[in-house]
Amino acid sequence: MRRVRYEEMLPHEIVEARTRVPIAYLSIGGLEWHGEHLAVGNDTLKAHALAVRAAEQGGGLAFPPLYWGENRERALMEANHDPEGKIAEKMALPRTNFAPGYMHKSADDQDRFYIDLLVHVLREVESLGFMVIVIFAGHYPLLRHARAAIEEYAITGKARAWAVSGYEIVRDVIPDAGDHAAKWETSLLMALRPDCVDMGRLPEDKGVPLIGVGGVDPRGTASKEFGDFGVKTVIDRIVAKAHEMLKEMEGK
Repeated sequence: MRRVRYEEMLPHEIVEARTRVPIAYLSIGGLEWHGEHLAVGNDTLKAHALAVRAAEQGGGLAFPPLYWGENRERALMEANHDPEGKIAEKMALPRTNFAPGYMHKSADDQDRFYIDLLVHVLREVESLGFMVIVIFAGHYPLLRHARAAIEEYAITGKARAWAVSGYEIVRDVIPDAGDHAAKWETSLLMALRPDCVDMGRLPEDKGVPLIGVGGVDPRGTASKEFGDFGVKTVIDRIVAKAHEMLKEMEGK
């Protein structure tokens, strides 16, 4: 199969691929607790794997994923959804590491920094010759940041950009789409990166609540088959949208 990861390609390969389909896929996420059974990089791992598959299926190239820079005091499991300190305890870290002030910048300043970073990246990708840029926001709250960055970029930008998480565009056929380390995300990672899933880390007794998991209990419901269906549905729709955008750009 042809290579689609931008950073791994030789110049002539990039030019050939970009000439055929000038669509760039950029995955963003972070490092966050996703239960005891999923890798902490789940959001970015998931988004990047989807980006690679989109490029393989519909052409275009997948850019290196962004793990860093997101807000570490807002919309984060360890910071906002761990009132009893169970996640911090499991990570063998003090709760103060996720308390307001730890990053030495306000939450608003952290948001602004991240949006500025995304605008910079959008301009960089444009400079590399792409007409359409799709941002995969693996961490759902980053969808808001990505959309804000796209709005700002669009004032002077030459490429067309779109931000998507995936779950929000398939809920008409997959009502369970979109959760935190539950049936949906667990199934997706089973399909995309099974090496980063270990269901054996969860208690077998379903009467024991899971720490930092939100949505349909993945025990007995998550599966590679469900994940494969979710991946295919998401990719089909994203590729279709990206090509629709490209057609509009080429028609200008």
